[in-house]
Amino acid sequence: MPPDLLPPELLPLILACAAASLAGLVDAIAGGGGLIQLPALMALYPASPLPPLFGTNKLASISGTGLALSRYLRQVPMDWPAVLPAAAAAFAGSFAGAAATSRLSPEFLRPAVLGLLCLVAAWTFASPGLGAAPRPLDSSAHRIPLALALLLGGSIGFYDGFFGPGTGSFLVFAFVRLGGMDFLQASAAAKLVNVGTNLAALCVFLPAGNVRPGLALAMMACNMGGSALGTRLALKHGAPLVRRVFQGVVALLIAKLAADLLG
Repeated sequence: MPPDLLPPELLPLILACAAASLAGLVDAIAGGGGLIQLPALMALYPASPLPPLFGTNKLASISGTGLALSRYLRQVPMDWPAVLPAAAAAFAGSFAGAAATSRLSPEFLRPAVLGLLCLVAAWTFASPGLGAAPRPLDSSAHRIPLALALLLGGSIGFYDGFFGPGTGSFLVFAFVRLGGMDFLQASAAAKLVNVGTNLAALCVFLPAGNVRPGLALAMMACNMGGSALGTRLALKHGAPLVRRVFQGVVALLIAKLAADLLG
């Protein structure tokens, strides 16, 4: 059916679902699905208040992230002593960050996030061996200390609940650089933390009614479809593919944040 013959409410739904599929695919590989999904929602539903779009985005995201996590857990070894404390702290931090959005504007974070992403990109591109091979999980070398895991999870969790862009990229880079993981292991670990941050944010958005149920359900199904494909590709091609997608996502995040600042 030509676009001009579609019911006016159907075309935004179709495009939102397409964005959710692409976001699920990218996010399952290297994080960064929020770079696609949330801006698409804001562009397609400009008359909607922002909190319901944020809640809808989180509900769609957690479905795909949860699916990716379940598949990674079956095939990728997880450094539980490092990842579980980070996930628990991220849940608490994200809850606090989501609650803080009603009191503070997240816009002041844009310059700082842009600078951090530039550092992440420079370090990753300048270190071709970074994240190429994991350390043995029974080795204490490079293991993230408990205090650092809690600080890392809590701070990134707060950021995700409060602002969000680049959360998956920061998590992947932190697990590679600080935890000695390869990019595939780091992506799997980041999914566990991301499930915690999304769940905590939903604990704020759902009781307040800040979710569009019909739209969220359709986007959940599409996000999970994209996630299933992305996870399959990541498991098949391993750390080299995750690294390349990660670099692309970070570059796009830098471009988007720079454009937002200049605009």
